[in-house]
Amino acid sequence: MKIIVSNSSNEPIYEQVVNQIKEMIIKGELKEGEALPSIRGLARDLSISVITTKRAYEELEKEGFIETVQGKGSFVALQNKELIKEKKLQIIEEKLSEIVKESRLLGISYDEIEEMLKILFEEE
Repeated sequence: MKIIVSNSSNEPIYEQVVNQIKEMIIKGELKEGEALPSIRGLARDLSISVITTKRAYEELEKEGFIETVQGKGSFVALQNKELIKEKKLQIIEEKLSEIVKESRLLGISYDEIEEMLKILFEEE
């Protein structure tokens, strides 16, 4: 599991960990039932506090992304397929919102953006 923590980010370290693990789950890089590193192990690997890692895991558990089994560790929770789809759509909406803002700043029209999307979809 590859997580990158930036000390120069405005985002707290535990949130960086939470967001990257969520993204891996949503993208399917971490599968249902897959074991996560131990809190101590992840803290050591990332050179961060055990308390920070524990807070990240607690947040992920609260949001339903992982479940912790006493004495066995933390695992990717069984995911509601509709919830995953909704989260993916939310990510796309956020990225499109950024594109709309940038387009307005640069004076790019809706038709030009639509044409770019058509081209990109045809390339993939």
